[in-house]
Amino acid sequence: MSSNYHLRAILLQRLPHAKIIDAETMPELHENYVRPTNRLTGGGPAAYASIMDGTSGHNRQSCWIVTDGSAGMENQCIGLAEALDLDFTVKRIVTTRPWRWLPPQLWLNPLHRLDASGDLLTPPWPDVLITCGRQAIPMSLAIKKANGEKTVTIHIQTPNCKASEFDIVIVPEHDRLRGPNVLVSLGSLGRVTPERLQVEGEKFADAVADLPRPLVAVLVGGSNRCYDMNADVIRDLAARLKSLHEEAGCSFLVTTSRRTGAENEAILEAYLAGLPHQLWTGDGANPYFGYLALADALIVTADSVNMVCEACTLGKPVHIFELPGGNRKFNYFHKSMQDKGYTRPFRGKLETWSYPPLQETRRIAAEVADIIAARTRGG
Repeated sequence: MSSNYHLRAILLQRLPHAKIIDAETMPELHENYVRPTNRLTGGGPAAYASIMDGTSGHNRQSCWIVTDGSAGMENQCIGLAEALDLDFTVKRIVTTRPWRWLPPQLWLNPLHRLDASGDLLTPPWPDVLITCGRQAIPMSLAIKKANGEKTVTIHIQTPNCKASEFDIVIVPEHDRLRGPNVLVSLGSLGRVTPERLQVEGEKFADAVADLPRPLVAVLVGGSNRCYDMNADVIRDLAARLKSLHEEAGCSFLVTTSRRTGAENEAILEAYLAGLPHQLWTGDGANPYFGYLALADALIVTADSVNMVCEACTLGKPVHIFELPGGNRKFNYFHKSMQDKGYTRPFRGKLETWSYPPLQETRRIAAEVADIIAARTRGG
């Protein structure tokens, strides 16, 4: 029996399986817990592997994750690879000029247009290739050709070429791309699983045991092409947190991102002084997953779809701190998440509501396994 068929059987037993539904995410993705370190390899956390009936490590398919190293792109790919229990290696590429500016059909010998400051792509080729971002598209097309069409290619986000060039394309609802090999996700893919949250929650439970309840996780992003998080904005957020503590007696578990900036972090630190809180700005063990697990409610800045979607995997109240700016796609995303009952605007108070936890990565993984299995039977 093929490893593809075995993978499908396991996932269909263990993961929620549903028909494709309309949904959305954004091109601007970000997460507080991914900060580039060394090259990564893996195949899902040990806790999740146990769900696979002890089959992890047996006939597992090889997988490459290829991106330009952008944290949000890489995080989505890793989340999918972990959900599929693939034996994956992360490769961060740096493309050379002028090729990086050209559409994929104009690239000549794409695998030879990589700078040595990043990862080079050489045989043996993987069974599965997961890519995200335009710089990775020519590499995907080239690897598939070099491996005689044997590599299953999966691209996340709308490509700047025909979707039919890939075996599977995963897009957000606001992108109009549809097709027989196109899956539509509700929000971005990610790495939050109940198993990981349990492990990380236990790891950081003692550190927050003395903080008064409710515990409010505050996920802070930063400025991007659509939103502006300047000093005035961060002061407004900090002042609202202080007022919230005075009203509700809550504590704060705050994480910042690479885009937050040192000035904004200093403002947060000054406002939080004297309040029960923990503030993580990148030093020491990363408590991101632990904070998600331990929080009673969450406040998330509007600039990051990844953070919003990861927060919504918990089924806990997620309040969105709105920022100056936005665009059609971001506005569509936030309106849809509110309309579906996942989020509400942060108005300075903690509200209480419930909803089914968002588990799109697992649902999409089951769809992917189904397509891979069908491809194997047909081949």
